[in-house]
Amino acid sequence: MDFTNYMGIGGMGALGSFSLIVILILAWGLFWKGFALWHAAKRHEKWWFIAFLVINTAGILEIVYIFFIAKVPEFRKKLGLN
Repeated sequence: MDFTNYMGIGGMGALGSFSLIVILILAWGLFWKGFALWHAAKRHEKWWFIAFLVINTAGILEIVYIFFIAKVPEFRKKLGLN
């Protein structure tokens, strides 16, 4: 019996689409986490930096920090928040 098809390893098995969703969420969270870590380090905000390293919220906490706490002007102008 070939268990790789059931685990989604051998292609698009039973969990293949689920694996794709998880990979997309991880990529989404990694982008926002990196961006937020960079801004927290640039602003010398040690506690925000530590919080981003420890807490994993799939990018939600990082987005809140970037748009409402750090108020990064490039993104705020693009979204019309200024």
